[in-house]
Amino acid sequence: MKQGNDTQISEFLLLGFSEEPELQLFLFGLFLFMYLVTVFGNLLIILATITDSHLHTPMYFFLSNLSLCDICLSSTAVPKMLVNIQMQSKAITYEGCLTQMYFFLLFTGLEDFLLAVMAYDRFVAICHPLHYMVIMSPRISVLLVLGTWTMSVLNSLLQGSAVLRLSFCTHVEIPHFFCELNQMIHLACSDTFLNDVVMYFAAGVLGGGPLAGILFSYSKIVSSIHKISSAHGKYKAFSTCVSHLSIVSLFYCTSIGEYLTSTILHNANSSASASVMYTVVTPLLNPFIYSLRNKDIKGALKKFLGLKI
Repeated sequence: MKQGNDTQISEFLLLGFSEEPELQLFLFGLFLFMYLVTVFGNLLIILATITDSHLHTPMYFFLSNLSLCDICLSSTAVPKMLVNIQMQSKAITYEGCLTQMYFFLLFTGLEDFLLAVMAYDRFVAICHPLHYMVIMSPRISVLLVLGTWTMSVLNSLLQGSAVLRLSFCTHVEIPHFFCELNQMIHLACSDTFLNDVVMYFAAGVLGGGPLAGILFSYSKIVSSIHKISSAHGKYKAFSTCVSHLSIVSLFYCTSIGEYLTSTILHNANSSASASVMYTVVTPLLNPFIYSLRNKDIKGALKKFLGLKI
């Protein structure tokens, strides 16, 4: 079959979660509420870390970048879904679908790398506290964030370019609430071998690499904490990692769950539901996890909002 970007279609149809009319208003209200809370909560984290000089440290610099990533990640999928529900339409243009897919890959990859960088930051803080300010200097911190952006952009460009070569014929229904890469590849009527190779290679390198880094960092952290003699010292050291561990667990458990449901169970509806967890729910919970368990963030938020500390 002829390959190349000779698609004859102008739009795709995002099937979403349900076609039941009585559920549309409920879904619209639910996702609008979750999206607004996500944007507002993460924006507060960003503003608090910027305005409070006590939070001008590598840990909170990475956290503010994670909050920005969470806002952008939710914004790639949720607003379009809300517009389609409100307009009673399922359509998204071909160009809009490719754009949505590109930015979704960009920000999921960015979140993946940022979590690994934050784990490395905790590793240095606990295992090499005397050299922390030298190893995690402002210059190094900025370079680490720039590196995560560079890797994420390159991954999105690579996978987006691979999709551009595909041809799409008549079957344009995507059983998802956004243009998810795997679903788009399955809709193509041209050979997708190269796309599958690129997708699984990227998943292995970009997914497995940061996860291996996180596991290595925490293995060293646990070993270092185990050597601390006092129980109070162990608790204080481990408490700095709890929030990050919670976010890592949420992100990886839900993303791995989405992968398993789409590849093993071959259930598109389950895949869409699992995607909600790391696309909508995880960015929603991240600011609460950090603000509720972190005295510095709570103090900065109270100061920013003009509340009594």
